Amino acid sequence: MPFEDELGNALRRAGDGFTTDGHALVEAGERRGRRLVARRRAAVVGGSVLTLAVVATGGAYTGGLFGGAGGSGGPGRVDVAAPPELSAGPTKAPARGGPSSRTGSGAVSGAQLVSVLKELLPGGKVTDTEASGTGAPQGPSVRGVYDDGEGAAQIGVTLTRTDPDGRTTAGALECPDANTTDYEACATETLADGSKVMVFQGYEYPDRREPTKLWRATLVTRQGFQVEVMEWNAPAEKGAKVSRPAPPLGPAQLKAFAASPLWHPALGDLPAAPAEGPAPDPVGADARAVLESLVPKSGITVASEGGGGDYAYLVLDDGKGASLVQVNVQEQMGAVLGGHMSGATTLPDGTKVLETKQPGEKGGKGVLWWSADTLRPDGRRVVVSAFNTGNQSKPATRKEPVLTMEQLRTIALDPKWFG
Repeated sequence: MPFEDELGNALRRAGDGFTTDGHALVEAGERRGRRLVARRRAAVVGGSVLTLAVVATGGAYTGGLFGGAGGSGGPGRVDVAAPPELSAGPTKAPARGGPSSRTGSGAVSGAQLVSVLKELLPGGKVTDTEASGTGAPQGPSVRGVYDDGEGAAQIGVTLTRTDPDGRTTAGALECPDANTTDYEACATETLADGSKVMVFQGYEYPDRREPTKLWRATLVTRQGFQVEVMEWNAPAEKGAKVSRPAPPLGPAQLKAFAASPLWHPALGDLPAAPAEGPAPDPVGADARAVLESLVPKSGITVASEGGGGDYAYLVLDDGKGASLVQVNVQEQMGAVLGGHMSGATTLPDGTKVLETKQPGEKGGKGVLWWSADTLRPDGRRVVVSAFNTGNQSKPATRKEPVLTMEQLRTIALDPKWFG
């Protein structure tokens, strides 16, 4: 598939801040689904609460969508007035399409979406296009390689229906936490009609091990219409050499691109998503409150904090530099972990404890990652990690983490985690 589905994107953004075993987290994430995303979004990939502004008239952005850039409507502007077959705005769910939020009646084809993509881009050339219409199982999306003369860039759009008050939407429109994800800029804006849009300027790889930039705009209306526009400074999102310093569309252009009424016909052909309801109660106690209660108080201040539910972090400072400490609390992890706990110490009650010291995984120079990973006999798991920096993606700020391995172990084994 050219794009991940809604849940896959959310899980990827959510996973950016985790530092536990990757395979186990993926499996646990698939099993726990939306509950994990909702809780974890207090920190992420993002991660972006954007609500598509329903533009009342088809010509609302005519002549000013890209602020003077040349486009198909003539020099200095892009004419985005909808052609006759794409003139309807999204107002209600279609009669056909079933319960899925991704499959419509097929009234809008992939070829039509390619035409819209080309119509909205300011001049240049669009090649290597791929698209699926509203009747496709994966839902409507379109992508292509755009070249304005300054370098080829991948750009893509996905259109979905979502619960505008749901947990997944809230996570998608929330800027990632700067303590766990490295990015250039992020802003969320509420539009006049109540829609929300988030513009995120970050990187394809959160640890910036490669220079590929990923910028995106996510827009969600009060009715639950969602548009996500993603662009890179390379002709492919992964595995391609960077071709330009930055993606072609700036933040204002991305926002206008997502809000264009030319997307309305495809959005209007998608059935409404079912309401998600409130987030379920956390398993046991709130992780942030417990972590705060367990870290040493003498000579240590909390510079910043975040998370909630079953994930939390604190940035601690003892006067010798910032140190990130974070915790993940999970359940039913015995079978998922497999051989991950090989080499662990087994306590008299059957709890396994695995202590590790290793280099950081997010690319920060000189970063050390210490962790105490504990697994109870009933599958409940607590992982407490500490770093010698306040941000894993940035260089070390001190020689060692603020907490010793013994302190990490004591914190992870405390019974407070499960109420």
